[in-house]
Amino acid sequence: MADDKNDIKITPNEEEFEQVKLTTWENLKQFFKELFDIRSDSDRDATIAAVKKDIPFKGHTAWILIFSIFVASIGLNVSSTAVVIGAMLISPLMGPIVGIGLSVAINDVETLKRSLINLGIMVILSVLTATLYFKISPLTEETPELLARTYPTILDVLVAIFGGLGLIVAKTKSGTIASVIFGVAIATALMPPLCTVGYGIAIGNWSYAGGALYLFSINAVFIALATFIVSKLLRFPLVRYANSKRRKRIAQIASLIAIIVMVPSVILFINLLDQQLFEQKTKEFVKDIVQYDGAEVVKFTQDYKTKNIDVYLIGQPVPTSKINEWLETASTTERLEEANLRIHQGADQSGQMAERLSSEVKAGILEDLYVKNDQLIQDKNSRIEFLENEIARLQVKELNFQELSKEVKTVYTELDQFAYSKRILTNFSKTDTLPVFFVTWNESVKPQQQQEKNTTLYNWLKLKMKVDTLRVETMTP
Repeated sequence: MADDKNDIKITPNEEEFEQVKLTTWENLKQFFKELFDIRSDSDRDATIAAVKKDIPFKGHTAWILIFSIFVASIGLNVSSTAVVIGAMLISPLMGPIVGIGLSVAINDVETLKRSLINLGIMVILSVLTATLYFKISPLTEETPELLARTYPTILDVLVAIFGGLGLIVAKTKSGTIASVIFGVAIATALMPPLCTVGYGIAIGNWSYAGGALYLFSINAVFIALATFIVSKLLRFPLVRYANSKRRKRIAQIASLIAIIVMVPSVILFINLLDQQLFEQKTKEFVKDIVQYDGAEVVKFTQDYKTKNIDVYLIGQPVPTSKINEWLETASTTERLEEANLRIHQGADQSGQMAERLSSEVKAGILEDLYVKNDQLIQDKNSRIEFLENEIARLQVKELNFQELSKEVKTVYTELDQFAYSKRILTNFSKTDTLPVFFVTWNESVKPQQQQEKNTTLYNWLKLKMKVDTLRVETMTP
């Protein structure tokens, strides 16, 4: 007989609890499955038709693109974010880019050709329009909006990836979400880089033009890549070809294009991420590690390609032992192992520091000083204005302006307004303070009588105030 003590018995309450746990887990799985499922509400055929409809570029679309490029160029020219956003809302650039990603995913060579041709025409027309605008525009200053589009960062890549994913997911939904499409058009910012390419060509700065074209290419590639990935995940139907050999060849070409796009994109993403992390680590290192009592960091520069980090210090000389400690810390800091940390000290005698500072660094320091001094001047001007107002108020109080105005109104009943101030005059050899009274006469006093009234009031005030000189001027009502 089996030992009853070793038998495991499940009570009815435990069975009920296990059943509840199982049911709850199944319900949770079902909930999350329905929450994130986009296949059931995706209209694949309608999405393909909608994407193909947005690819053609002619007639109205061409004019819309030209006008939106002009609007975006003006916004960049005057550094108006609102104007740039308005231009991006009406831009038709997104259609061919999405068409490229979708056509590669479904092996549709004809749609791929149309997308590439239309995208090329759009880019050329956009650059020509922007170049024309910046050629004829009298404003050629490098605004922050323009400079922000001269080179891509890791954030641009991330925006393009998630913006592209949001766009194609919205397009696949039954009844496209227009607000999402508008949002992606703004976030991915395809137009401003093309306008900046035109700006670079117009002023002859090929570095700006190349960097902006690079930024546009990244945005376009990752939007197309996001479209390709979502289309594959949603299992969009492949285009069928009667000839099996041709179908196989088309599939191979589409796969090759996908690889050509994906591999460089991944490499680019990794490189940009590495550069961004290097710059971030450099800032943290300089802020947290490069510290010494009596010395201050006035400027630091970093170069990802050469891995050079130049730090400029002023104040007390930092001993060599401390600098060696910084170098050792840098060599063990993640992302900075291969960095070449160079410390430049402002305590160097005889102008050696001035020779070491590049023009860019000196300009940056001078710019910081100018901003600080400008702020100090504004603060001082505000204080001077405040003190002048206080002095004027005290002078009015000293004059007993209330009593004087009552007397003036009693003698000259035709007065509507009466004011007083001090005016400082100089002939550059002598400075004097002159009391000035401003008066407004009512309609009963004719214009030709006002001068006579002013003269009478002038004599009365001189006698009343016991001064040799003052002025009485008529105010316009």
